[in-house]
Amino acid sequence: MKFRFLGGASKVGSLGLLAEENGLRLLFDYGMTPTSPPEFPAPAPEVDMLFLSHAHVDHSGMVPWVVSRYDVDVIATEVTAMVAEVLMEDILKVSDYEGYPSPYYKRDVKETKHAFRYMDFGDSIDAGGLEITAHSAGHIPGATMYEVLGRKSYLFTGDINTINTRLVWATHPVKTDVLIMESTYAGREHPDRREHETEFLNDVEEIVSRGGQVIVPSFGVGRTQEMILLLAGRGYEIWVDGMGKGISYIYLDYPNYIRSANKLKKAIKGVNMVRGKRDRELASKNADIIITTSGMMDGGPVLMYAERIRNRADSAILITGYQVEGTNGRRLVETGELDFYGVVEKIEAEVRQYDFSAHASHSDLIEFARACEPETIVLMHGDNREALAADLSSEFEIYLPEEGEDFEL
Repeated sequence: MKFRFLGGASKVGSLGLLAEENGLRLLFDYGMTPTSPPEFPAPAPEVDMLFLSHAHVDHSGMVPWVVSRYDVDVIATEVTAMVAEVLMEDILKVSDYEGYPSPYYKRDVKETKHAFRYMDFGDSIDAGGLEITAHSAGHIPGATMYEVLGRKSYLFTGDINTINTRLVWATHPVKTDVLIMESTYAGREHPDRREHETEFLNDVEEIVSRGGQVIVPSFGVGRTQEMILLLAGRGYEIWVDGMGKGISYIYLDYPNYIRSANKLKKAIKGVNMVRGKRDRELASKNADIIITTSGMMDGGPVLMYAERIRNRADSAILITGYQVEGTNGRRLVETGELDFYGVVEKIEAEVRQYDFSAHASHSDLIEFARACEPETIVLMHGDNREALAADLSSEFEIYLPEEGEDFEL
């Protein structure tokens, strides 16, 4: 099978993998990087099918571009499709707001909604003589690894997590000849999840007890729901704002993709959802904790809440994950300052950072790769792939392809 990464080989973002065998062209993911300005993968050629691993925009954001040109079916779990549609519409709003040319139009998003074809975990389909099976990736609800059986077997992981979280169960290895594996956290380890949750909860209690307010910037897809599950039911007044509100209700419509739909439903009932300006005022005045987008503080309601506590030393902004270089959240962590729509202000509130990643760590990736027993491993979607390659090269043939490079396995 021949391959070419259109994006996302040597860095995180804009992932797109073109695979070709016997004249059949398949595209696995086609995302964008929501930087300012946004970054896009190389233009995709005409393909026969598009397989979407999950809804995050670095995997799904450019799918309407493909659909609008090639009238192609998009294969995904149903919950991935529902969430991806929300994010695609949001990309149009953000493009318009920030003044960047949109990569596609509203009619293209509408066309994409009709192009989705659903697969559940364990389902297999025939694609031009190739048998393709969906497996849970453990990353967010509905996230999928695709196993392709032809003359050899191939496993495209998308993003994976090998530990259970409060929201979803972990992925499991799949035996394969060729493992095409993400490497987002190559060279980095996560803290013990339960111990880290306890540390976070103790910090929240300390801040609230001294009369402060806690702002939790959180990605709307996956992280917001994880934070709701962790914090709800502990006696705090919690408000949730931003995209995570709607995504939470979408997840409840697809309980089979959640570790415990009943626990998520109960947790959501225990928080207050911001539904307008008046609710934002109530949240700002009364909340102990506000969970809100955006997770990297580049826009959304989080900046309004942060502005209101920026001079309060008793309050805190608790960052829940990695902050990409060049983002407002990264600026806050490194300098203690935030850019409020062109005005940079010093933040007197406390800033703490935690690691609630939904990605497998360096050692987890090694363990997963070994359990898949491949002949060859292709490392993608990471800016430190060399660290992972160094620990795997004595056991496996390793490829580190670059964007635009054609290779055959």
